[in-house]
Amino acid sequence: MTFKPLLDLINLVPRDLILPPTSLFIMIAIGLALCRRRPRAGRIVAGTGLALLAFLSTTAGARLLVMPLERMTAPVQAPERAGAQAIVVLAAGRLRRAPEYDGRDIPDYIGLARVRYGAHLQRLTGLPILVSGGSGGGPDVRDRGYSEGDAMAAALREDFGVPVKWIEGRSRDTAENAAFSAAILRADGVRRVLLVTDAMHMPRARAVFERAGLEVVSAPTMFFGNQPLSFHAWMPSAEGMRRSWYATYELIGMAWYRLRAAGG
Repeated sequence: MTFKPLLDLINLVPRDLILPPTSLFIMIAIGLALCRRRPRAGRIVAGTGLALLAFLSTTAGARLLVMPLERMTAPVQAPERAGAQAIVVLAAGRLRRAPEYDGRDIPDYIGLARVRYGAHLQRLTGLPILVSGGSGGGPDVRDRGYSEGDAMAAALREDFGVPVKWIEGRSRDTAENAAFSAAILRADGVRRVLLVTDAMHMPRARAVFERAGLEVVSAPTMFFGNQPLSFHAWMPSAEGMRRSWYATYELIGMAWYRLRAAGG
């Protein structure tokens, strides 16, 4: 059985339309439109969308999506004894033309957390670091000469005093992170790596790096699922929706990669 027609159809759908909160606003709008002809059904659809929007905007609600992803990984134990030959740190995003850094691009706060943990692991293990991240699909051709990998390497060298041996600056997504990084590492005889990314991203990242032929020791950072719940965790917030958005993105991404692998 081939999934190619389904994959082609999914490719036509803009990503943000199926992720919260946009998908929930669309659901509410559909419900309100239905109210004209089918008031009861319309109220149910709109009310469900509104309830989900409120619930997933809380960090407590987001936890229902975050925890299944984070349970697929665990903090690395004794990284210095893991038998790895290199550390791979994956880019997340960047802040473009930061004025406080003379207009250079810098890692965003998710990328910076990965960079910090990569620096921590390098000091524990002494292993060489590869940073991986391209243009991120940026539309401005001026951004393509200075990749997310370059921004991460600059932060590691200048802010953390940690050397970077390799920069992979062509990739546009996690699958290309894996393919291009594996090619660079294999050329230097590296087969086993400590892979650094945040905990929600790790299940998908590990799968594609292993598919690229590398032995992976997961080294996740930024765990959110087990943080204590307070009263404020039940209040809608931008951070709650950000976590829901990110977890939904990763769950859909895992399903997408499995469909693509099955479709050849």
